Amino acid sequence: MVAAFSAGKYITRFLDFEPPPPSLFASTKPCSIQASQKQYHQLCSCSCSCSSSIMSSSMNGCQSDPKIPLGIVETRTLPPVPSPALALDRLKHTISDLRSNLQYSNFPSGLIRIQVPIEQEIEAIDWLRAQPHHQELPRLFFSGRRQFNGSDVINGNHNGNTHGHDLINVAGLGAAVYFRHFRAFSFDDWRSIKRFLSKTCPLIRAYGAIRFDANVDISKEWEPFGSFYFMIPQVEFDEFEGRSLLAANVAWDNGLSCPLESAIDSLQETLDQVNFVIFKSDEKFPKTTIQADVLHIPNEKNWDIAVTKALKMIRSSSALTKAVLARSSRIFTTSDIDPLAWLACLQVEGDNAYQFLLQPPNAPAFIGNTPEQLFHRKKLSIWSEALAGTRAICGSWVLDHKTGLDLLSSPKDDLEFTIVRECIRKKLEAVCNTVIVDPQKAIRKLPRVQHLYANIKGRLRNEDDELRLKPQPKKALTLT
Repeated sequence: MVAAFSAGKYITRFLDFEPPPPSLFASTKPCSIQASQKQYHQLCSCSCSCSSSIMSSSMNGCQSDPKIPLGIVETRTLPPVPSPALALDRLKHTISDLRSNLQYSNFPSGLIRIQVPIEQEIEAIDWLRAQPHHQELPRLFFSGRRQFNGSDVINGNHNGNTHGHDLINVAGLGAAVYFRHFRAFSFDDWRSIKRFLSKTCPLIRAYGAIRFDANVDISKEWEPFGSFYFMIPQVEFDEFEGRSLLAANVAWDNGLSCPLESAIDSLQETLDQVNFVIFKSDEKFPKTTIQADVLHIPNEKNWDIAVTKALKMIRSSSALTKAVLARSSRIFTTSDIDPLAWLACLQVEGDNAYQFLLQPPNAPAFIGNTPEQLFHRKKLSIWSEALAGTRAICGSWVLDHKTGLDLLSSPKDDLEFTIVRECIRKKLEAVCNTVIVDPQKAIRKLPRVQHLYANIKGRLRNEDDELRLKPQPKKALTLT
């Protein structure tokens, strides 16, 4: 059975660099090259070496030496085509030609992205739903939020900056390289991921998730994700405003027993499975029934005990001001639920929110729909936001405005929001030269609820300080 899990366990985010140049959809030359012919030191072999088997087709980038740069990172943009079928055909021919390209075979490691613009807008989730799902092939989907407008924030200002470009959604199939470990995410892991990225190749990205606390025992359903799991997809479909793009990424590293030829073989196997027939699905969420009572852990009795214990700890400790309790709800249905169908439903519900799906090989799907942004960085500029306090949206502008004003004036919600906002501000002040909170407090409206909101921005002293912003639990509280 395919399972979908709450976003409370993991953090999801883009590893983002500069937006693509305006000429992206007109260029016929490689848009960027970062190359080095320096001496390449022998690395430890990856436990799953590249071969023709799909299961072992990816290399774990965490096994590499993060201090040794890739030999070459390049993006090649081919001429635009009118359809996904022609884009797929163009990619296959270009990938085949890589074998005879001595320019690349001379490098002991590298990542080449080949992308073909498509002169029509196709939804990335429709492309992914059209692909056959093999458990051995990882897949992903990430969706950005729409831009703010005047009705989203009251009693405050927002500049409408979405810190990006017109890339809307991204879908991926297969992993050119992945990053996973069971120990806590470290600075070396961060550098291992950045080793495969380049500021001059903005659409080469790693997508993934990190556990909030890697020190607690990991439950069985989360084991395939490890303490963190990131991947750069082999085949990627990007949805833009008014156009689309199909891309293929091939990554190799001789030091990880994954030469260029094996990486090309693996990519070609994945491309052979890609379906170019894409249609807009009007299929509604498949009907199913629940087989038994929902299993909540902790149950209601133990939940009440946990709440009482948390309140006692807050009242008796000046160091603890807020505790967030969580529970696991396990639902058994009479039929499997397609996580992409579920995600499509969340897209309809999720206006002004992020939707995501992350599914490692032979693993459950981790899906979510969240309005919250941990942070976004562009060079040294960084943005975050505080969301806390909740009121329902009832559909009447007058009533929604009234409940929004009530939320703004509520002492209880103001305290909760202030704790969240100040925590984020202090985190940023530890790594930034300047931090600005604007507005101090406002209302952000979503389709079903509205929250207290503040935008927080700063300027990092160093790009690597981004790693220090990952939430670190101060203490594990046993409340169940």
